This record gives sequence, C-alpha cells and structure tokens, in this order.
Amino acid sequence: MSANHLPDYAGGSIVNLVQSIATACGSTSSPYPPLPALSAAQLGRARHIVLLVIDGLGQRTLARHASSPHLQHHLLGSMTSVFPSTTASAITTFMTGLAPAQHGLTGWHMHLDEIDQTLAILPLTPRLGPPRLSPAALPSRLFEHPSLFQRLDRESWVVTPQSIVDSPFNAWHSRAAQTRAYHSVAEMFACLGELLQETTRSRYVYAYYPDLDSCSHHYGTDSRQAQQTLSTVDTLFGELLHKLRGSNTWVLLTADHGFIDSPHRRVISLDDHPQLAALLLRPLCGERRVAYCYVAAANRPAFEDYVRRHLARAAHLYASDRLIAGGWFGPPPYHPRLASRIGDYTLVMKDNWTIKDWLPGEKHFAMLGVHGGISSSEMRVPLIALLA
Repeated sequence: MSANHLPDYAGGSIVNLVQSIATACGSTSSPYPPLPALSAAQLGRARHIVLLVIDGLGQRTLARHASSPHLQHHLLGSMTSVFPSTTASAITTFMTGLAPAQHGLTGWHMHLDEIDQTLAILPLTPRLGPPRLSPAALPSRLFEHPSLFQRLDRESWVVTPQSIVDSPFNAWHSRAAQTRAYHSVAEMFACLGELLQETTRSRYVYAYYPDLDSCSHHYGTDSRQAQQTLSTVDTLFGELLHKLRGSNTWVLLTADHGFIDSPHRRVISLDDHPQLAALLLRPLCGERRVAYCYVAAANRPAFEDYVRRHLARAAHLYASDRLIAGGWFGPPPYHPRLASRIGDYTLVMKDNWTIKDWLPGEKHFAMLGVHGGISSSEMRVPLIALLA
C-alpha cells in the first residue's frame, strides 16, 4: 500500500497551480503561494491557457499504464490534491481557486446546518427525505465564494459534459465564464481546438472530463475499461497538441484525485456494527475513505472506545477539529461553517479499507475503485504541461 501524503498547500498542490493560473490571468488576489514548477510569469506570456482536468487520473494510474505516451512525454511532475482527495472538494478548488478550508466543501455527503439536511453536494440532492429547497435555490444559500472566473481579467470558458453544464452547482461555479457542453470525449477535444484556434483575444479555458473516474469506480483502477478510457484521452490529447502547434497556448492537464481499489472484504458496513451506529446522531457524511461522525457529547467516550476496540485495524480516529488545526483542509482563514461540516470525529481509513452505511430505501451498490483518503495513490496527481 502506498505511503500517506497530506496536501502541500504551501506550494505543491492543485490550489497552487490554480493560483499560478489566476495571477497569469490578471487576478490580484493571492491567498496561496503559486506553483514553483509553473510560475504566473511563464504562463502569462502565452496567448491562451487551457486546463484540462481528467477526473481520477492519479499519478500512480498514469505511471502504470503504458498506453499514454503523449501524456507521459509532457509530464512535468506531480502535485497533491486537497483533503479530502475527492471530486466535490477538488473540483470546487479548480473552479474557485480556494482550498477546502475556505470554500467549505468537505466531501460527497455534507450535513448543512443552514438547511438542517444532509446533501450530496454536487447534485444538491438530499440523502434522506424530500428536499427542503429545490437544487436551483441552494447555491445562493450555501455558497458564499465567488467563482475563479469572476476574479480573472481574461475571457474565460468552461467546457463540461452536457449532463452537468446547466446544473445549479456548475452554473454557480461557472459565473463570469462562457460555457460549452459536449456529449463525447472526441467532441470535448474538438471544442478545445476550436476555442484555442479562433482569432480572438487571450482566453482561459477550463475543461472537465469525468469518464475515467466512472470506469475506475465500477471496474477498478487497472481494469481494461479504465485503461481504454485513458488510452483514448491520450490519443486525442496528442491530436490536440498537433492542432495547437504554434498557437502560443499553455496546455495543462491534471486531475482532481487518484484512486485505489478496495475489494468487498475491505468494506466495513455499519450494518455489522449496530452498537456503533446507535452512537451516531446522524448518518455518516463525507466519503467511504474519510467518514465524518456526529456524536453527542455524552456518547463520545463510548464511541472512541468502540472504534479503538473494533475498528483499529481499519481506521485512524481523529477529533475533527484536530484536522482543521493540522492544516489538512488548508491554511486559515477558515470557512465559518467548516467545523460543523466535518462532524465531531473523522475516520480516516487505513490501507485500502472503506466504511459505508446504508439508509432504508437506498440502493446498495459496490464500488471497487475509491478515493478521498491520504494514500499517495489517492493524493498525488500528475502535472502535464507544455507550451504549444
């Protein structure tokens, strides 16, 4: 199992890459250090900048698959994701330029005091019961941060799948950018070629591709399906570079997180631990690899004792406020509701263990590939960069 890694917000994470891009595109706000490997001065001299985020393309995944020669050839190095190493937290970082400490999005399931409901934060749908508010009404209630594009002094574009382009989450985080939707990976790359070849003023183009993540969840990180998806991306990436040659465009490609595989025998189900479930104030939040636990003060000694006696082989137990103080979510200042969104305790799963609870009526499904934790396989992502 790979060694553990915490995010390097001081200069080696995806938030630092976004800081370099933002400064190159005219932002005067500098909440984080830029990425030393790719300075704003370097990026700012180019006519266009494009950032392509391949959901789930960890550094380990790229290194293990020989079917990606174009990506490997232009590999500049690697960075850390944010904590937790998951799409909800990391994509928000790409689209705001903020670490989770500031944007306050801490995983797939989040309990939100503002509406007293637990939501899947990307679709903005409740985990249990009817919605208190429609998804369209939620961004203005839940999100206080500007989008990255509102800070840039440059024409910006967001290129995303048709299925999410107009979602309330995506619309909020794309403010001040123009959007383009695509149906297939080939269409996405064709769209990037068009946007970066048109004779126009300087552009920043952000593009997001989710299918490698989907394949890795369902079939595993080393599956034929995941390898084929990555191979297709690599081929089309090579064709894009050929098309952009001489355009004075910085082409950047990275990921929101990496992956590990967690077979069924490594899944802890709360159905098998009713005593533990009975100590929780509400269902688990966060991720299968990083679970936030809400526990009444009177039950905390019993909760800690149970975890240490029955789950020590599989989980590290932390008081959640220790993770904030330790900088896991990023440096201060902190989102005013950060502490309330990560519960009283956090279970950070060891090795390739996961933990899951199922609510009445929820459809059970297996998930072989997982992420969110602090193993280097989940945390380290590649930085692919070249000036075309």
